[in-house]
Amino acid sequence: MKNRLLELLFVRATVGDVTATGRFRRIVLRAEPLRTAGWQPGQQVRVDVGPATALAPLLRTYSVWDRHDDAIELQGLLHGDGPGARWLAAAAPGTEVLLSKPKGDFVLRPAPWHLFVGEETASVAFGAMLRALPAGSTGRAVVECGDDADRLPLPGAVDWTGRGGLLAAVEALTLPAEPGTAYVAGEARDVQAVRRHLVHERGWPRRSVLTKPFWTPGKKGME
Repeated sequence: MKNRLLELLFVRATVGDVTATGRFRRIVLRAEPLRTAGWQPGQQVRVDVGPATALAPLLRTYSVWDRHDDAIELQGLLHGDGPGARWLAAAAPGTEVLLSKPKGDFVLRPAPWHLFVGEETASVAFGAMLRALPAGSTGRAVVECGDDADRLPLPGAVDWTGRGGLLAAVEALTLPAEPGTAYVAGEARDVQAVRRHLVHERGWPRRSVLTKPFWTPGKKGME
C-alpha cells in the first residue's frame, strides 16, 4: 500500500472523462477536496503515475488546463515510453489516482500586455492563462508545434510555428514599444534562447520575462 503520509499530502481523485486531441490526452480528475482547492491559471499538479502497489510515489508534473467545482482538467502530451506517457495512455474513467493540489508561481502578473512563448508542453498553461486575462488586457502567443493535430484551442492571437522555428518566430514579431510581461516555457534551451533575445536584443527588464523550463533532452527531474 502507498505510504499513509502520501494520503495526507495528496488528494485521491477519480478519473472522469478522457478525450484525445492529437497526442494530447485531456483527463478530468474529480475529488471533493478539489472543490475548495485554490488555483491560479498557469499552476501545476503533481500526479502519482506509478502502480498502486508501489511503496513510493512516482510523480510527474502536469499543467492544469481548466478548473471547476470538484474537477481539475489536465492536458498531457503522449511522447516517448516513460511512466507519464504510460499513465496517460492507460487512464480510463473510474481509475483512482493521487495528485497534489495546484501550486506554482508561473502565473499572470499585472502588465499592460502579455506575451506567451513555448511549444506544445507549454500550451496547456498558456490556454488557462490566456482565458484568464483581465478585461482590457491583451495577450499574444507564439507556439511551436510539430503536428497541426496537436494544436490545442488557444484563445486570442496565436502564431503557430513548425518544429525548430520558435526563436525565429519571436525575432520576427512586431511588439509594442513598452515591454509587457513574457511567459516563456517548455524545452529548457529554447526558454534560455528566447529570454536572451527579449532581454539583450529587445531591451526588456529581466523581471518582465518569467521562465519555466519543463524539460530538456536526456535530463530527468525537471518539471
